[in-house]
Amino acid sequence: MSASTNSLIARTKRLAIPAGTAAAALLGTAFLFGHRTAEAASSAAAPLDESRVSSLVALDDAVEAVASRVTPAVVSVSVTAKVNPNDPGEDGMPAQGQIPPGLQQFFGFGSPFQGQGMPQQPQVEHGVGSGIIISPDGYIVTNDHVVNDATQIRVTMHDRRVFAAQLVGVDKLNDLAVIKIDAKDLPSIPWGDSNQLHPGQTVLAFGSPFGYFQFSVTRGIISALNRPNPYTDDPRKPGDFIQTDAAINPGNSGGPLVDAHGEVIGINTFIITNSGSFAGAGFAIPSEIARISAEQIIKTGSVHHGYLGISMNDVTPENASFFNLPDASGAIVSQVAPDSPASHAGLKTGDVLRELNGKKMVNGSALQVAVTQITPGNTIALGILRDGKPETVKVQVGEFHAKTELAESNAGTDGQHARLGLAVADLTSDIRQQLNIPEHVHGAAIETVRPASPADDAGLAPGDVILEVDRKPVESADNFVSQVHALPASKDILLLVWSHGGASYRVVHPAPNAQNGM
Repeated sequence: MSASTNSLIARTKRLAIPAGTAAAALLGTAFLFGHRTAEAASSAAAPLDESRVSSLVALDDAVEAVASRVTPAVVSVSVTAKVNPNDPGEDGMPAQGQIPPGLQQFFGFGSPFQGQGMPQQPQVEHGVGSGIIISPDGYIVTNDHVVNDATQIRVTMHDRRVFAAQLVGVDKLNDLAVIKIDAKDLPSIPWGDSNQLHPGQTVLAFGSPFGYFQFSVTRGIISALNRPNPYTDDPRKPGDFIQTDAAINPGNSGGPLVDAHGEVIGINTFIITNSGSFAGAGFAIPSEIARISAEQIIKTGSVHHGYLGISMNDVTPENASFFNLPDASGAIVSQVAPDSPASHAGLKTGDVLRELNGKKMVNGSALQVAVTQITPGNTIALGILRDGKPETVKVQVGEFHAKTELAESNAGTDGQHARLGLAVADLTSDIRQQLNIPEHVHGAAIETVRPASPADDAGLAPGDVILEVDRKPVESADNFVSQVHALPASKDILLLVWSHGGASYRVVHPAPNAQNGM
């Protein structure tokens, strides 16, 4: 937490121009161009007439009104946490390594490879995030990653009062947490309806950027809605994020994104950046997800998410024809977990999920979010297309357990295939052991992928296993080669690929001038 935030603060200070230096530069400029400056000053225009700027003034007044209403309910959240960098995460790597590389600075972790080979001692870290008071009796919503592993949480109010806070509960799947302070009659902000948002609407983001500039506000618009989950390391996390160009930086985590009415329509949670600082794309958890999680946590101390036990791919224009679909909407089942609610209900790989309880599901992200919000034990009706024919499958929803369940995810003799740019091999016992491939996975293992080849463009990599070609099972490396040989040279190929513990469909566009050979 603190290592990243403090380094960003320090970097900001080093790049700041001292006031004296700036003044000297300005004086030098005035000396060189003094004559021209004097002429400009003598002909300076009078202030613009009020009627000509009334729209801008009205906008300023509106933004000021929203900011003055919301800011008293925004808090700065300071956390002391004990972190053991050697603790393995869910993927066996140190816990730090589970944050995607482009997001590590934002989430407050250093490189997981520093001091590699030497066990590190538990460290005490200090981090700063943000939060929003949602009730006058002291309940505050923030991000789970802000308070994760906290041994002490302190909240600073806008009026500079400081309170010790207790953790009420967390929703790790959605990166949300609720904390509480012992206080009454606090300023609070109501939830808005994120389902009514549209791209282009004005929004304000509040928080403590860089953990230093407390109670800041930035203005922007909603850039897009229903953004998918970018956490390629953890496909269990739902998507449906709000994207905004209102500036969000490290330290803004957990702060509110509000609409023109001053209602919370999102909880700021991450940015996409190469530098660790805001690059024009900030993301917030929609209020319709955050509100439900917060209410459950306040009521019971925890959140229970629904679970089916499938992996999914979105239907796209390029893969729709392989499944006899009338349009590019829905989600394709790419994997069904054994002994899961989906397997018990008879869902199969290749089924296309189009509706949930009669409501159209445009993509896998929408279905994933909808399922996670269903109370475990309830029965749902899934409208599917199986081999182009409509069916209804009823599934009793199970309960999601982060460390044990297959996630609903919206994913991803030897021969060299020139059309695809890859080499495959049989799944021998040695290869299974080397690549840690389970016994139930059958197909052909990818040995090499030629850079810039069709296989590379499709995201295939050594260690992946090709399970199907155009929805036909792959039994061996030779079988894979034979199936690809039998296809027209220019035809796109649909592959079902097992990678990093899950299966996903990939469309490969063969090289147009390659020979149909190995």
